[in-house]
Amino acid sequence: MIRTIITADRNKLILLLPDDFLGKQIEVIAFVIEEAKSKAADLKKTKTFSAIQLDTRGFKFNRDEANER
Repeated sequence: MIRTIITADRNKLILLLPDDFLGKQIEVIAFVIEEAKSKAADLKKTKTFSAIQLDTRGFKFNRDEANER
């Protein structure tokens, strides 16, 4: 795996790959780091979880029923 963080100063990027990558499919992803961090922070802010209480007295787990498709 190669991970490279650069500051783009042109619209062109040349990436040198190791010899063991030759003949294999590779995936290249490019994104702006600041945007990704801010989106992740926004998602963390909007998600909330409230605990609930369930009365499970008298409940019997049926494994076969749970695994039916």
